[in-house]
Amino acid sequence: MGVSTWQIIVILLVVLLLFGGKKIPELAQGLGKGIKNFKDAVKEGEEEPTQKTEKKEEITEQTTTTINTEKKENA
Repeated sequence: MGVSTWQIIVILLVVLLLFGGKKIPELAQGLGKGIKNFKDAVKEGEEEPTQKTEKKEEITEQTTTTINTEKKENA
């Protein structure tokens, strides 16, 4: 039950008749931009945990420095 070459050709002809030659490149361009935006959003989602980890480490370092300073002052 695969799609044969003739079936693909018929589908492409129907799409060409429905949308016209001028509209198809615009549709393809819009689809490409949508895919690019999706990929960018996925990359941003993957980068967030790294940024959060770096912020936690920075806060931990600041807290440790503050505690050590307070110990020296009290001693």
